[in-house]
Amino acid sequence: MSKGEPISEKLHIAIIMDGNGRWAAGRGLPRTMGHRAGIEAVRRTLKAARDLPISHLTLYSFSSENWRRPLMEIEELMQLLRFYLRSELATMHKEGIRIKIIGDRKKLPPDIVDLITHAEELTQDNKLLTLTLALSYGGRQEITAAARGLAKAVERGQLKADAIDEHVLQSFLFTGGTPDPDLVIRTSGEKRISNFLLWQSAYAEFIFTDVLWPDFAGKHLEEAITEFRGRDRRYGATAEQV
Repeated sequence: MSKGEPISEKLHIAIIMDGNGRWAAGRGLPRTMGHRAGIEAVRRTLKAARDLPISHLTLYSFSSENWRRPLMEIEELMQLLRFYLRSELATMHKEGIRIKIIGDRKKLPPDIVDLITHAEELTQDNKLLTLTLALSYGGRQEITAAARGLAKAVERGQLKADAIDEHVLQSFLFTGGTPDPDLVIRTSGEKRISNFLLWQSAYAEFIFTDVLWPDFAGKHLEEAITEFRGRDRRYGATAEQV
């Protein structure tokens, strides 16, 4: 049975969670402590999102480029992911939150893939909020994979090349079936999107905050939504046409 009721005119907010390392360094702590503090920020943000006009929350959790980090740091991040999925799943399911994962799962440890599959299957009918975690994810890799999928479909005779348009291509993305983000937030003061949701963010609004991710809280999310609501989204049209 579905949990929660979908509410119209809610937002899809995507967050590039940045600043864990700098947060730790500023306190004389190892980077791993910054990542652990980042988990608490995820909890706070998800809790706040449940009470805000948000239908989808997408978190950039581990990029395809993050595999280049030191092995010990990667192992710590994978362990934190295991802990989060195991400790939070029952609560999220009870509250009606749907969990989705996007990215290249082939690079993830098999036990984490099993945890992901279980979480997605258990929560697939939940309606209150969709939480998408971008893991082993890169926007260019996603578009490349979509192009490869389209080519295979044409090769098999399942699709005609001249039938490919934006909507068809979008259906081959990891995010197929998910609305594009309305707002992308990046913490820590950096002003770049770092290969995140390149296709999907074509008309998203962006907010760059100096707040480091471990310090991010519900008030920051509310402030971002307030700023977003004050912007004039034209989608390429003039003010008179909107």
